[in-house]
Amino acid sequence: MRPARTVGDVRLLDLLLPDRCAVCSLPGAALCPSCRSLLVRLRPPLCERCGAPGPWPVARCGECSGRRLAFARARAAVVYDERARSLVRAWKEHGRDALAGVAADLVVEVVPRPDVELLMPVPADPERALERGRVAPRRLAAALSARWGVPAADPLRRARALPPQRGQGLAERRRNVRGSVLVAGPVPRSVCLVDDVYTSGATADACAAAVRRAGARRVEVVTVARAVR
Repeated sequence: MRPARTVGDVRLLDLLLPDRCAVCSLPGAALCPSCRSLLVRLRPPLCERCGAPGPWPVARCGECSGRRLAFARARAAVVYDERARSLVRAWKEHGRDALAGVAADLVVEVVPRPDVELLMPVPADPERALERGRVAPRRLAAALSARWGVPAADPLRRARALPPQRGQGLAERRRNVRGSVLVAGPVPRSVCLVDDVYTSGATADACAAAVRRAGARRVEVVTVARAVR
């Protein structure tokens, strides 16, 4: 395949088809400075366990209190509001692969580098991965690996296809994903799971449980966005 012609350091294709902001659609950047600044960062005070924001720091919040979670800590960069939803949708469903780097930059801006030996993307549902032709958490893990200097590997697999989670309550989400993840390879003692959105924590918990059964002793979770109730 012949490479795209360039004018100076600019690809001719980029001149003809300039990038557009994933949120407001203005031409120029994959995420324009204005929309980037309007994304709500998730900064302390937070729940120490699940990362939910609150008026003061707590060891366990109302969302995770009473649950046996397999991960030690979850952190996200931004609130999963309408702007963040547009960003994630463009990245996952519309094939805007360059947004993986934008998402990684947001994570690095807000979330401290986890003290782990391996980054591990959460596996996609096989049917949806086949339909989209890409796995967003895998690209995010690779981008974070380059920025944090932590190796990334992809040993997690879905044991079965899942029904759509959108619109389901917390109890249904947890039942759906329970026992749905397998580990196809060795894991180190400390692992950080990487995903695009933390909604109920059910997927993160199922993956963390599988990783711990495979030998990990500490599992953390990092996502770009987090649903806030």
